[in-house]
Amino acid sequence: MQDNKTARSVTWGVLLSAAVLATGCGSMGMGSSKSDGGSTAAAGATAKVPAGMNERGEVVDSSKVEAGSGQKVKGLGEWEGEITGKPAPGSKFPRLQIGMSMKQVTDIAGQPTDSGAYITGKAWIPFYFGADRHRFEMVYKGQGRLIFAGGSLGNFTGGNLIWVIHNANESGYR
Repeated sequence: MQDNKTARSVTWGVLLSAAVLATGCGSMGMGSSKSDGGSTAAAGATAKVPAGMNERGEVVDSSKVEAGSGQKVKGLGEWEGEITGKPAPGSKFPRLQIGMSMKQVTDIAGQPTDSGAYITGKAWIPFYFGADRHRFEMVYKGQGRLIFAGGSLGNFTGGNLIWVIHNANESGYR
């Protein structure tokens, strides 16, 4: 008698789990044979404009631009980075390369209007001694922002350029 009760409870548990799984897959569009009325095609036709940018690919608000909204590039010393937006007329940013040191950048672009630093999540990883534990940001009025990945533990230099955000309307302050 006990084995029969156990078998029924296991069966109900399996059925309940299958129902929950099927409901979840159906709500996520997986395993469903229903037509969505063409909304997928409509969504593909309308490209989403990234935050802080306009439909022409220009940055309108640097503080709202998210990583991944620009073009990924490889730079000096195998550094990988990103370039977002379009350069302002007369900007010195097009002469910069991903991977340049902070000193190299300031030799080309000059001193920023504003700057600041912040730590990244990598700073909290136990026994992580690699680069990018902190970031340093330089803001240039009428040109945009430059983001540097800080050095590894014990290396508190400015780091290397990893992200160029072109913005002709940059206010110059963080």
